[in-house]
Amino acid sequence: MKTGLTVIAYVTAKAGHEDEVRSALLELVAHTRNEEGCINYALHESQGTSGEFAIYENWKDASCLDAHAKSGHLQDFRRKTAHLLEHPSEITAWRMVSELDIA
Repeated sequence: MKTGLTVIAYVTAKAGHEDEVRSALLELVAHTRNEEGCINYALHESQGTSGEFAIYENWKDASCLDAHAKSGHLQDFRRKTAHLLEHPSEITAWRMVSELDIA
């Protein structure tokens, strides 16, 4: 299965706020996975540094990602966590060149 767009987002919690940010991210994952065009949306946390998170996402196409960016639950996440993050999230977009292997 080929995908249209891959995004990797990096989120870093301020010291002492790791649990709050993790909880908010898990809530975001639950809502986002139900969005149209979301192929997968997986949250990861650094093994070496607590509070450093990465979200690996695959979207059907750019219009689905644009809809996600405007979604209420993403806006809520941003409002709830703005003061809990070390710096703004780093969002990088990628084009997958291999097949996505989903069992």
